Amino acid sequence: MTTVGVQTHLTPEQYIAFERKWIPDAETVRNEYVKGRLISMSGASFAHNVITMNISTALHVQLKGSGCETFANEMRVSSPHTSSYFYPDVGVVCDEPRFEDDVFDILLNPIVIIEVLSPSTEAYDRGEKFSHYRQIESLQEYILVSQDKVNVERYLRNMDEWIFSYYQEFNLQLPLTSIQCEVPLQEIYDRVTFPE
Repeated sequence: MTTVGVQTHLTPEQYIAFERKWIPDAETVRNEYVKGRLISMSGASFAHNVITMNISTALHVQLKGSGCETFANEMRVSSPHTSSYFYPDVGVVCDEPRFEDDVFDILLNPIVIIEVLSPSTEAYDRGEKFSHYRQIESLQEYILVSQDKVNVERYLRNMDEWIFSYYQEFNLQLPLTSIQCEVPLQEIYDRVTFPE
């Protein structure tokens, strides 16, 4: 997904009111919010969308009846300690979802967050966004998925540390320990054509 910095400073309350007012319009661009700054999220590539759907579907099927739910693209996640809001590509919440208020569109307790990398967002997803996600106490795993080659990176929380591992072969499985799932990389990249 493409990010475009918008030079607008809003309070968290103004941001939420703005997003809730305009989100129903299909032509509206979604905005993430980082410490008063809006970051516009434009449309994603075909490969990005296929990968997102592949992961979301695989997790939905595996988690059926487990007490965990998968969400994709439209669920806003809050990093309350940093006054920031994001739209992860895919996420998982277990047990009872907790929300910021009674509108139920801002999740507070994701356990897994997955971002599909785009050329324009890769540095943001790896850096600033991950630093905000790390402040979410419930988050146990953060996954970054390349869309132009077979490459999946996994960060697993171990107390105050994040343990890094990566997977670069179709025959490997992506382990998601916190939700007791494994997703084959072949499934993640099903129907994806890589640039030559």
